[in-house]
Amino acid sequence: MPLLSIDLNSLRPLIIGHRGASTVAPENTLAAFARAWDAGADGVELDVRLARDGVPVVIHDATLRRTGLREGIVAEMTSAELGKIDVGGWFNRANPQFMHQEYAGQLVSTLEHVFRFFNEDASREAIIYVELKTDKAEQSSNELVHSVTQCIDEFEFRSRVVVVSFNLNALAFIKQLDAGICTGALFEPRHTARKLMSPRRMIASAIDSGANEILLNRLIVTRNSVLSARELNLRPVVWTVDNSKWIRRANMLGIHAIITNNPAEMAAARGQISGL
Repeated sequence: MPLLSIDLNSLRPLIIGHRGASTVAPENTLAAFARAWDAGADGVELDVRLARDGVPVVIHDATLRRTGLREGIVAEMTSAELGKIDVGGWFNRANPQFMHQEYAGQLVSTLEHVFRFFNEDASREAIIYVELKTDKAEQSSNELVHSVTQCIDEFEFRSRVVVVSFNLNALAFIKQLDAGICTGALFEPRHTARKLMSPRRMIASAIDSGANEILLNRLIVTRNSVLSARELNLRPVVWTVDNSKWIRRANMLGIHAIITNNPAEMAAARGQISGL
């Protein structure tokens, strides 16, 4: 199983900032990633979509309506065009208690920009969970996989990145392209067919895709699912967790990582139970 750059036995669970520190900063921006890292997170999770020019860009939604406060479909715009869109100003309006001047003017980043951000400072040895937001069309999914895999290769980030998706075919395709890239299968009630929702079937599906990790929504996590995953050499990850009481439970069950909107609170809670 591919190893990540951090000593996996030193911390339990790892703290991963969901779209960065998205409680206190605009999601999927460099500002949010910096806030997560400064808050004590071990890494960040981000979303990538394919821009019109084939470049993976970091944004959750298929449109700019929510975070860009304007009309526009991500797949119909080039990465250069998207790179001029303010996706931080909305946060200041929606969260005046966390308002910060630098948030207005945060732009849509490419995956390359984010990798460069974590690579330019040797102290930012973060784990990066890259969620593929794939189109239903196989061709566009494969295009996104190709571009993300190429970016990982260019930065030599195999030991730092986990590529995750609800699209298990996309994960299997990654393994065909580069078996050394760590992958994770995502499951939650809304995106997962009911027939696959049993722990046994989710774990079997993850293994069939070649995944190294299984990422379970907190609403479907059970002791059995976590222990079964570990027995079959799948690292269990839980998302999205914002209640610090989860830290003790995760520690006891041997959960590999939790993905949270509030990494500062989770890191503080982990420190209290582990003495870190």
